[in-house]
Amino acid sequence: MQAFLISLGVVAVGEIGDKTQLLALLLAARFQKPVPIILGILVATLANHALAGALGAWVRGAVDPAYLRWGLGLMFLAVAAWALVPDTIDEDEAKTTGKYGVFVVTTVAFFLAEIGDKTQVATAMLAARFDDLVAVVAGTTAGMLLIDAPTVWLGKAAAPRLPLKLIRYVAAAIFAALGLAALLGIGV
Repeated sequence: MQAFLISLGVVAVGEIGDKTQLLALLLAARFQKPVPIILGILVATLANHALAGALGAWVRGAVDPAYLRWGLGLMFLAVAAWALVPDTIDEDEAKTTGKYGVFVVTTVAFFLAEIGDKTQVATAMLAARFDDLVAVVAGTTAGMLLIDAPTVWLGKAAAPRLPLKLIRYVAAAIFAALGLAALLGIGV
């Protein structure tokens, strides 16, 4: 349960103001169809985070625990710094559906936008940290949906009211705390 809850919290906070949240907002504004957009986000996140989690689990088995602890600590600190940088997304990334439906466009766009994103990197690191791949992927996926589903439902109305700068600082603090805990061997 610890792996699930930590994964959920880390990714939920890290997702606020992230480019994939902005993509969810653009898709919601453009297509006005929340159910296929949310389902597309779910499928894309499950696929993307399962791959990232599998990589993290492989690293956990292949790397000496002492080196892994230091590597994870430094990576979490790097993601903490990365969280301080605001994300932007080009409106051209939320393309029209053409012959494809909203679900397919959302799934593909979200999967591609998540490649190399801080929440994907966090998923790989969490899977390297915890010995429960299913709990990590379920937690990170739930964290994405916890933030992105309301974004889709509320659309542009709530976005300008979010204190994104403060949220980025909170996300950075959480990643930094995880990094320091790993470096100090706390909870390992």
